[in-house]
Amino acid sequence: MARQLSGAELIAKERRRQIEKEGWTAEHDSDRYHTDCEIAQAAACYIYNYIGNTRQCAAYFLNHANDFWPWDEKWFKPTPDDPIRELTKAGALIAAEIDRLQRIDQNKLKNLIE
Repeated sequence: MARQLSGAELIAKERRRQIEKEGWTAEHDSDRYHTDCEIAQAAACYIYNYIGNTRQCAAYFLNHANDFWPWDEKWFKPTPDDPIRELTKAGALIAAEIDRLQRIDQNKLKNLIE
């Protein structure tokens, strides 16, 4: 029986898939294309979808996950029957946003949070 991957390993594997299969490279994720927290917003949509599918009181999240999706809806690929997959996609997008922030000028970063 194969060893089950940890959450961090699943996220790293998904991030590699996003880069290799989808083409969402560091250059694509740069400030040139994503300047308004779109990557983090996309991660939040997967988290909303997860919450909405796992808690009866969280129907709001499920009903509005699509509303906040920052890109063309064809790129939103929820997996409501697989909560681990939802969180893995969210985690990989968060990792991409962290990487993007680490690449930008520190003065620019300060301006983002002020």
